[in-house]
Amino acid sequence: MYCRSNIDCNNAIVKLVRLIIALSVLSICGKVAIAADLHPIVEVHSGYLFGATSNGKWMKAEEAAKALPGETTYRLYGLTQSLGQAEGGKPKPSEEDVCSDVLTVSLAPKPEKGVIALAAGWNALPRKPRVMDTTQAVYVDAVRDFLKTKGIEQPKVKIDNILRVDLDGDGEDELLISATNYFSKDGRMPMRSPAGSYSMVLLRRVVAGKVETQLVEGEFHPKAYVRKEDSFDAPNAYKVIATLDLDGDGKLEVVVGSSYYEGEAITIYRCDPKKVEALLSVACGA
Repeated sequence: MYCRSNIDCNNAIVKLVRLIIALSVLSICGKVAIAADLHPIVEVHSGYLFGATSNGKWMKAEEAAKALPGETTYRLYGLTQSLGQAEGGKPKPSEEDVCSDVLTVSLAPKPEKGVIALAAGWNALPRKPRVMDTTQAVYVDAVRDFLKTKGIEQPKVKIDNILRVDLDGDGEDELLISATNYFSKDGRMPMRSPAGSYSMVLLRRVVAGKVETQLVEGEFHPKAYVRKEDSFDAPNAYKVIATLDLDGDGKLEVVVGSSYYEGEAITIYRCDPKKVEALLSVACGA
């Protein structure tokens, strides 16, 4: 830098320093703004990072992890209640060999309860689901009728739980029905599906004055899996584990957990009257 005098040099240096400081402040403010608008979602038990929401958009785990700061405060939620807070560290690959491609967040203190951890300022559980009687004839009949449409002619209805909750915030309750029957006496998942077995999550809601039934997720096995040498189809069991507003739009997403004999997955769904859409998912299994 050429200067005609010491005064000119000093002035030039001062201006340069001010410019560097200004650019640094803008950079820091930009990072803070990005972090404030980013709302990561973590599965409490495993610490798996689903991804995040940002200004109404859904981000996958890899993209969200790049923008997350080293320490983030999360609110913990169960099926029917908020369960306090926990601090989460920077996402890192899972230490489990079989799931090393899954990003995890370490929560402290380690939660004893809860399903989902969310870093957001809003209440993600504005409307709590109510657990209903699973033996009510109207719901047993609804499950039986739906199974018949899937080719199971004489279904053995086994409902695990029924939740009543206003998903849309319009004052009209919806019903979420989780039903599974793999005819297992000990409750374990079989390696191969028996004839007439199934697992599903159904959503029943009123649309234009009529009750409609939507399939959120499920699988159906009218016939038994035909074994070929050591092959198997590893059927899944599905169940609603949370209903939460994870993007701050006032509507509740449906969180479904699934498991098979050697692994598990959790998926977040948006359930509109005309479409059920999977938004984010984490899975681990052989």
